[in-house]
Amino acid sequence: MRLIKGVFIIISSLFLMITLFSLLIPSSVRISRAVVINNTNATAIFHQLVPFENWKNWHPIFTTDSASYNRDAKDRSFHILHRQQDIVFTLKDSDSSSVHFLLKVKGENDVQNEILIHSLPAQEAVQLEWRTITHLKWYPWEKFYGIFLDQLTGASYEGALNGLKIFIEGRQGK
Repeated sequence: MRLIKGVFIIISSLFLMITLFSLLIPSSVRISRAVVINNTNATAIFHQLVPFENWKNWHPIFTTDSASYNRDAKDRSFHILHRQQDIVFTLKDSDSSSVHFLLKVKGENDVQNEILIHSLPAQEAVQLEWRTITHLKWYPWEKFYGIFLDQLTGASYEGALNGLKIFIEGRQGK
């Protein structure tokens, strides 16, 4: 009985220390990726970002994984069925220099996204930056997950931006 009590105290103390340590980790994770697209203008980029239906031309989720999608006009959302998961993009607002939307996947944290469009007139190019903010819960495993979130998801944002770059630059060459 003393052995079981000792093991319980050690495990409880370890859990408490991990929980206290996790409170020092920020509760939101910001990820940013950028790409420069040559021989184009901000308007052409904007028309590939809004409406979401144009994403099928360049986003890897459609070009390599052949996900299906449908649009819900009443709440400005775009539903993607990918690997048995329903991914919902909801457009929050957009103007000629940015697109803001919310990404929701059942069972995961909501991700606020913004894609910023910066014209580079001296180079006849556009810099496109994709920023995300993920708000984590206070749970220790959520906070430790946040440490690796950039490595887990950053490559997919970079792949999407590169897909758009290849699509736009390939279309300009025609």
